[in-house]
Amino acid sequence: MNPVVVVHGGAGSRVSQDREERVRQGVARAAAAGYRVLTEGGSALDAVESAVAALEDDPEFNAGCGSVLNVNGEVEMDASIMSGKDLSSGAVSAVRHIANPIRLARLVMEKTPHCLLTGQGAAEFAAAMGVPAVPEEQLVTERRRKHLEREKQKEAQNPDQQKDLGTVGAVALDAKGDVAYATSTGGIVNKMVGRVGDTPCVGSGGYADSAIGAASTTGHGESILKVNLARLVLFHVERGRTLDEAATAALGYMKSKLQGLGGVILLNTAGDWAAQWTSESMAWAAAKDGKLHVGVNLGDTRVTDLP
Repeated sequence: MNPVVVVHGGAGSRVSQDREERVRQGVARAAAAGYRVLTEGGSALDAVESAVAALEDDPEFNAGCGSVLNVNGEVEMDASIMSGKDLSSGAVSAVRHIANPIRLARLVMEKTPHCLLTGQGAAEFAAAMGVPAVPEEQLVTERRRKHLEREKQKEAQNPDQQKDLGTVGAVALDAKGDVAYATSTGGIVNKMVGRVGDTPCVGSGGYADSAIGAASTTGHGESILKVNLARLVLFHVERGRTLDEAATAALGYMKSKLQGLGGVILLNTAGDWAAQWTSESMAWAAAKDGKLHVGVNLGDTRVTDLP
């Protein structure tokens, strides 16, 4: 089985020209990091964790350092991870002062009998596991402070506008034929304190089953939650549709039913993969057979050899 990893850097409005190359390089680095884990014999679970942690560490993306800010100007993050081998999963929501929420989500999966920890309970668990708390200023960027101020001004003028979207995620297939997903986010800018979206919810923010495939989603969290987007797209795969057909059907349903925009990356157990979105853009990268495929906007895919 040839290993595969696919990552996304979030669906949303068109990436500005001054950021586009940095975003492209960011998803490329994350995919390469995940693929390196696979080629060295690591599991799909290890690969998606490494890829998403790389995106959490990159301030260009809405996860970890660089997360958007809530109405009080604070960072609250959500993440989830799942192994398709046995459907084990772990998630955290509304966590603060954690550099890599995806690593904490994996600890929830492996070190507790639960699937999801939130808020103060997640913080206490992190401390018990020796996960260091980081100062909030380490996670907040000046770009996100300005983003929050712009959002507050726009919302005062047009409270019904569509907010900018963004999440990071990864799916992988390893040499043993197992799949996994990981998804992480800072949520929606100017959100209410304690708001939780789709990302930590298995079936919405992502899903993995080694009998079918794996998916990670991004976009308007409330819409994704209502349609269980990740599980919905894999349901279409189960029904015999191609990956592109499944993504088109699931995203189309969410858009027609709820006017919700978003994106999805997915792969199947044969090693086929797809990346689709209904928003203006979605940064993504895929690594397979020594080749790296990277895109940000429709029709701009670049293919290079992996080092």
